[in-house]
Amino acid sequence: MAKIEVKVPDIGDFKDVPIIEILVKPGDAVTAEQPLLTLESDKATLEVPAPSAGVVAAIVAKVGDKVSMGTPLLTLEAAAGAPAAAAQPAPKAEAAPPAAPPAPAVPIAVARDVAPAPANPAPARPSTLAVDFSGVFAGPAARRLARELDIDLTALQGTGDKGRITVADIKIAARGGGGGAGLPEVPTVDFAKFGPIETVPLSRIKRISGPRLHASWVNIPHVTHSDDADITELEAFRKSLDDAAKADKTAPYRVSLLPLLMKASVATLKAFPAFNSALSPAKDALIYRHYWHIGVAVDTPDGLVVAVVKDVDKKGVVELARELGALSAKARDGKLAPTEMQGATFTISSLGGIGGTAFTPIVNAPEVAILGVVRSRMAPVWDGKAFQPRLMLPLCLSYDHRVIDGAAAARFVRRLCDTATDMRLVLL
Repeated sequence: MAKIEVKVPDIGDFKDVPIIEILVKPGDAVTAEQPLLTLESDKATLEVPAPSAGVVAAIVAKVGDKVSMGTPLLTLEAAAGAPAAAAQPAPKAEAAPPAAPPAPAVPIAVARDVAPAPANPAPARPSTLAVDFSGVFAGPAARRLARELDIDLTALQGTGDKGRITVADIKIAARGGGGGAGLPEVPTVDFAKFGPIETVPLSRIKRISGPRLHASWVNIPHVTHSDDADITELEAFRKSLDDAAKADKTAPYRVSLLPLLMKASVATLKAFPAFNSALSPAKDALIYRHYWHIGVAVDTPDGLVVAVVKDVDKKGVVELARELGALSAKARDGKLAPTEMQGATFTISSLGGIGGTAFTPIVNAPEVAILGVVRSRMAPVWDGKAFQPRLMLPLCLSYDHRVIDGAAAARFVRRLCDTATDMRLVLL
């Protein structure tokens, strides 16, 4: 049987990504696309799939190794009759929201329901800690936080899956095992005392995204501003585009309101560039980004994933609708590539297909604003002479108050509403 050397495929801009799990052992029979190893970057957990069916001959990598594109991982003996792999398939990724801001000076406790505090909380050490904690079962976010807080990972007992040291473990260790500075823990409750219970593990997406959302909420002073856009004419235009899209004989697609809102958002971001910026790591300057990549929250069976549509300013509504449909399908199948989840400058989270009147989306740090969209409704609007039935769309903008003040947010949302009402403003 032919031997195939499996290497780390194209994982975007990531380098020195640690291996957190090896899912096979020598002698195991695998099928094409079956996950072989799991890598974890700051933004996603990446599964390296088998390029073809076969038997694992040898594994040259181990848990904790830091790998980059092209690093050898293992050798497969291809199954008889299996086609040779033309190229290593891209890793399957389960996404998380963009990287959270650096940890605050005062450690923040992550609320946990049943996990006990580490048995041996680690004391602070002088700033001579090893920079990589070789051999320690912990992800890059945990390692970075341990270095920032001078926590010795080698003396810490992990409470994560298979003994993995989590960010929460480090924060508990930093405050002495449960007391002291930081937010108080949510009390641990024995729910079984009150009736039958069932414990269901969180999906990997939620396990990754949860701490990042918590960090964004704790570190960013959120404010939400809401306003209504009159989309009566816009909706009629969208329906005409959608009818044409469904009638496409070669490749039918759909046109939702999102591509139009993406174009309206970019036009508004150009008029208010601070909303497309990011706060510098030192928090003493703004980094203005002269590109407009829009993140779109996608509801998947395992949790929320943010797919990123690049260069929205350079694409038409039809092109955006096709690309958005393809990305959404990949997100629901868990097949988004790392590069398809990176680089967003502004995010839209739409619940319009479900309902609601308003909500407060959490800012996707290091972005400084996020747009929430809920269900449109018919409402009577005074035109100066009489009330007219108009289709009104509530828009909810959450923003980082360190960068954006209330007056600027109000002007931004009003301009966005006006643009959605009259899309000719996109041309300005």
